[in-house]
Amino acid sequence: MGKDLKNIRIAFFGAGASNTTCVRLILKAGADPANIVVCDSKGGLHKDRKDIEADKRFYRKWEICQQTNPKKVNSIQDALKGADVLIALSTPGPDVIKPEWVRSMGKRSIVFACANPVPEIYPYAAKEAGAEVVATGRGDFPNQVNNSLGFPGILKGALIVRASKITDEMAIAAANSMAKTAEKRGINPDSIVPMMDEWEVFPAEARDVAMQAIKDGVARIKITAEEAFQKAEADIKEARALVDHLMEADYIKKPPISLLENALKRAVDQAK
Repeated sequence: MGKDLKNIRIAFFGAGASNTTCVRLILKAGADPANIVVCDSKGGLHKDRKDIEADKRFYRKWEICQQTNPKKVNSIQDALKGADVLIALSTPGPDVIKPEWVRSMGKRSIVFACANPVPEIYPYAAKEAGAEVVATGRGDFPNQVNNSLGFPGILKGALIVRASKITDEMAIAAANSMAKTAEKRGINPDSIVPMMDEWEVFPAEARDVAMQAIKDGVARIKITAEEAFQKAEADIKEARALVDHLMEADYIKKPPISLLENALKRAVDQAK
């Protein structure tokens, strides 16, 4: 897109634990709160949402109401007009996000439709509507956005330095590390993040998370970046070699394709 994060307009659809955490991290990474609109099933989050203010269970949502959406945009349709990015973690689709809404977004727009098992809008429909980049939570579509890309590196990095907790800055360091790995091997609209079998991302991610933990003062052990990388790489290689050996010895069997197909069909049927 060629834009700085602070200048990007972002619409979030869904205000559960996943998306409210995404909002918090993106704000901490440098996004402008005035450029962010979050919508739940009742509309936009803003200071006039008394229903959220009154319910103490939704304190995270109320924080977002106070921080973002100063224009009090009240629907996802309006939030998407001219927006650069949509991050949807809401209700399984399809057609939860309408093509005409995507069509109203800015040029070279990015759509993250992450509901499972069926995304809020299918990638082909979002692209036909003008989105340049589309990501989903599904492995059978390009650009799978899945927490499995984050947890191995984040946890390994935290464990290497015996971090007392995982900070937001450590999570942001992991995201930046993934982006750097993807850029090194080359990115395009259908390949913006590493895939799970590109295991080289995890030692680099663990190193960067470990260094951030030291910087944040939560690490009990202080080591160099090279030491962190070597430790993570050695541990991951050993684990992969063990799994390969168990598969070759037939202790771990590959699931039949029919089992995976039936599981997906059941999940799709339940989402209808």
